[in-house]
Amino acid sequence: MYFTRKSMSEASKTIFKEQRELTKERILGNPALIIGTIGFLVILTAAIFVPLISSVDPNAMSVSERFRAPGGAYLFGTDEFGRDLFIRLMYGARVSLWVGGSVAVLSCVIGTLIGIYASYFKILDQILMRICDGLIAIPGILLAIALIAALGTSSWNVVIALTVVYTPSVARTVRARALVIREQPYVEAAKVQGFSNFRILWKLVLPGVISPLTVQASFIFAQAIISEASLSFLGAGIPAPAASWGNMLQASKLVFSKAPWTMLCPGIAVIVCVLSLNLLGDGLRDFLDPKTKGGAGK
Repeated sequence: MYFTRKSMSEASKTIFKEQRELTKERILGNPALIIGTIGFLVILTAAIFVPLISSVDPNAMSVSERFRAPGGAYLFGTDEFGRDLFIRLMYGARVSLWVGGSVAVLSCVIGTLIGIYASYFKILDQILMRICDGLIAIPGILLAIALIAALGTSSWNVVIALTVVYTPSVARTVRARALVIREQPYVEAAKVQGFSNFRILWKLVLPGVISPLTVQASFIFAQAIISEASLSFLGAGIPAPAASWGNMLQASKLVFSKAPWTMLCPGIAVIVCVLSLNLLGDGLRDFLDPKTKGGAGK
């Protein structure tokens, strides 16, 4: 039987169409992915476009407008210095998303390098994994505070400290997955054919760790936002008076009884952002993992 180019093209189009429909069904059947994505995109959009929405300086003080309740000209009210809480929340979202995203990217890149090489070279495995075990044994927030105390308080130092905190867990996750992949028949066949170690690691092993790495990145993103807010609340994070959710929570503890919205607004913002990212991570895990309900294999 002979197939013409036209018939093969039509068959390919049919297959692609069916794959698109199947992907669409999996996405629509994954409410966690949908809700998490929408929530995250709303916060991201607000953070990016806040300078276009309003020209108000987040640090602009107006003593006559102190402790204004939410409503009217001030959607979320004002704080003890008369600063607009809505504007500060939006600029605080920029800080939190920048810190969380930077930590997620850096820890995943460095953790992937460590995990992949540790899985393939036994000497490196013994050295790198023992270092990771030592770092994991230290409570994350204490390690971050110690590093910031040594480096100084700044946004970049917060990113560096949190990257050190979360990189070991990424490295162990990547290593565990890479150890399974390196035993696969196609990897063994590549060794027999004389593939270099570099080619095996980055052409064959790396693609197999992308799926769990993507899911873990979303969770690290959320954890980094909580950690940044915690550090700022303790005075070891983003320096005041920068608009940061942690700084806002720290300042509100002294005026909570008089102006509870100064604590509720940034607190709810942290909860919504972290919840959206966790839902996004759960949704990605279910979508990418064929063994889970609603996963790619269903």
